[in-house]
Amino acid sequence: MEIQSFAHVPDRASQEEVNSLAPLFSAVLRPHRSLTPNRIRTMIGLVALAGFFAAIPFIVMGFWPVAGFYGLDIALLYWAFRYNMRDAEAFEEITLSALNLSIRKVDPQGRERFWSFTPLWTRLERDLGSDQEIRHLRLVCRGVTLTIAECLSQEDRQDFGDSLSLALRDARKGPVFQNSF
Repeated sequence: MEIQSFAHVPDRASQEEVNSLAPLFSAVLRPHRSLTPNRIRTMIGLVALAGFFAAIPFIVMGFWPVAGFYGLDIALLYWAFRYNMRDAEAFEEITLSALNLSIRKVDPQGRERFWSFTPLWTRLERDLGSDQEIRHLRLVCRGVTLTIAECLSQEDRQDFGDSLSLALRDARKGPVFQNSF
């Protein structure tokens, strides 16, 4: 889980405007991938090298079509990892301020979808399985239900849900005003 904070504050903003614009919570959720692109290339190269050496005896014996199937295996492995890495480009961006909860989901093809909720009316629901682990996190606001954090593991989903719940609780308190007395 990668967490980023950002805020744009106008030059001559009142304290109320500053507090309503500053995010109380901001997170960018990306699916976990255990292999980097360099490690994938290394692994495919090693599999190709092993396939080459394994195909040599078949070529020498005259069974050259077997070598083609080794090449096909490597091509399929490359395609599978390429597809997997393309799916890793999807992400969810969740930003909570005192006046707005915005969710932006980007799919692997780059299509964006946006939702905006009022934190005062939004609650976080946890769908628990039989083993008391969180299966789904859902934001519910005035009849609209949105499932979030689907790409996280069980433990990360629990931590994320706890953090977002605390931030929603803080947002319900409203903007913070500073007295100048």
